[in-house]
Amino acid sequence: MAGPGAKAFEQFFCEAFLDAGDAVLVFSPHFPTYPPNIERRGGQIIYAPLRQSNEFRPDLEAVKLFIDKIPRARAIFLNSPHNPTGGVATESDLRGLAELVRGRDIAVFSDEPYNHMVWSGRHLPLLSQPDLLDQTVACYTFSKSYSMSGWRLGYAISSPRIVDALGKMINTSLSCVTPIAQLAGAAALREDAVERDATMLRFKKKVELLVADLRQVEGVTVLMPAGTFYAFPNVAPICRQLGITSHGLAMYLLEAADDKFGVACLGGECFGPAGQGFLRFSCAEPDERLHAAVAFLKEAVTRTDRVRKYLDVHAKYRLT
Repeated sequence: MAGPGAKAFEQFFCEAFLDAGDAVLVFSPHFPTYPPNIERRGGQIIYAPLRQSNEFRPDLEAVKLFIDKIPRARAIFLNSPHNPTGGVATESDLRGLAELVRGRDIAVFSDEPYNHMVWSGRHLPLLSQPDLLDQTVACYTFSKSYSMSGWRLGYAISSPRIVDALGKMINTSLSCVTPIAQLAGAAALREDAVERDATMLRFKKKVELLVADLRQVEGVTVLMPAGTFYAFPNVAPICRQLGITSHGLAMYLLEAADDKFGVACLGGECFGPAGQGFLRFSCAEPDERLHAAVAFLKEAVTRTDRVRKYLDVHAKYRLT
């Protein structure tokens, strides 16, 4: 079924599968719209951390504990390739997850908008595992793979029973996705694979450039993401040295590190408490701007007088 991007399917998934009091496992850091959609259904969120030491891959032991120990365990939100960390679930991860949930009264929201942005190997959808169709809603979008941001076009795949239910929700709330956008998306799927793959290769080279530059900044530890066009560097040593939260550091880089220049990135806290100590950078800029942004970061964190002045005005960003 087609939808206005992939976000709407989060809401429809929750309406289809969750009652008040049901528990949902969310790997964190996480996309910011997951919790509101779960909470508006009265769901209980159980967070499982994604760790840099494990390449930000989902922890199957956390899934097992969720299923075995949490009353009314009902759903899992899986995002791979992962925003913001760039982590990608391996075939082994997906097979293990499938074995844990298959045949149980647990549904999976498999959020896969970066499915063509995998830099090592290829994307493996959760639905490549057998006998999960009636427990899974897998979501995709045209914004990333086909550079169709603003067209508000995505789609979801599930069993006929679930598609019928979600289709009724779309019909009664949104009517439909505008037909011209659907026709454009169908044309992209049929005819645009060569251009898509060339564009994805350019994104890979940009991510490699961004990561290489970040690795030259003292106090930064960053993995080459397995997917997505984001880098998610650990800047906790810099934050501790400056006494500023990572979100505060992001805002300082944008607002106060220089009178005429700023860099826009996101503090990891934007993706939940598990993101604290990280920044998220996008590589969707010309190469020279990526070089300039990291060079600015390297210089900006040495301007301790400016950091102190910024924290004097924005005390909420002090690291405690």
